Amino acid sequence: MPSRQFPIRSGFGATTTAVEALAGRDLSGLTAIVTGGYSGLGTETTRVLSEAGATVVVPARDAAKAGAALAGMKRVELETLDLADPASIDAFAGRFLASGRKLPILVNSAGVMAAPLTRDARGHELQFATNHLGHFRLAARLWPALRAAGGARVISVSSAGHRFAPIDFDDPNFERRDYDKWQAYGQSKTANALFALELDRRGESAGVRAFSVHPGGILTDLVRHLDIEDFRRFGLVDEATGEVRLERRQGFKTVEQGAATQIWCATSPQLDGLGGVYCEDCDVAEPVRGAGEERHGVVPWAMDPEAAARLWPLSERLADIRFDAA
Repeated sequence: MPSRQFPIRSGFGATTTAVEALAGRDLSGLTAIVTGGYSGLGTETTRVLSEAGATVVVPARDAAKAGAALAGMKRVELETLDLADPASIDAFAGRFLASGRKLPILVNSAGVMAAPLTRDARGHELQFATNHLGHFRLAARLWPALRAAGGARVISVSSAGHRFAPIDFDDPNFERRDYDKWQAYGQSKTANALFALELDRRGESAGVRAFSVHPGGILTDLVRHLDIEDFRRFGLVDEATGEVRLERRQGFKTVEQGAATQIWCATSPQLDGLGGVYCEDCDVAEPVRGAGEERHGVVPWAMDPEAAARLWPLSERLADIRFDAA
């Protein structure tokens, strides 16, 4: 099958906001789950979906923080979930399935970035475990509700950081190679893109389509692990004083703009009949040849169907779950 990875000229762009990307659609009666829906881009995604009429379930590891961030929002339900804990994922999914609701929208937005080497209880490197394996297990457990929707979309929030690294299939958990926080982050974001590609292939016959998303450069809580050299890399250091100057955010998006592409992918009829593609700036992204200095487009290793197919059984083994998406 020829690649669908080419722009469709949606008419939107880098400055489009989430509200603009929604384009006035009425989501009344629909249910969405937004992981990380109480922080950064997730909060804006929750707000826009709920204000359009959807009931939004926001699973949170920090209930107090989630409650404060989402206070006053209508049709928002707070739940408990730790993506690094399989038992927590299973319990959350079990409660949702017991409610009997269908799930037309699943936005996998939660994540960690450039964290120091940390391992979960199973020994998996935390960025890969949280950003990919946790969402893989969550989608597997929620599969009956996704399939029952008769037309569902799964949004896998990736990043331009996917260009930092492909999947190291021989050592995904940095057990034999030296740990590099950006390599680990890049691997997890590549995994997000490949997961959407393979999930879409497997789920299309069941009416479940999947998309991966680069939100754009946004300064959110994800930067909490960055050091001065990381900020320098992004041009946010005043070299005269050595201070981090977050107001120097040329080229960065607002949160409203950053949430636009995942809202577009979750709701836009422009994507009907499509799936498995990596999107940015409210359009399907351009394929690029390699990980150069430019920050746009998707590199070959993040849209490789053979790598996507290979990642699936690895993810089943590491997450200790069988995911028959069909």
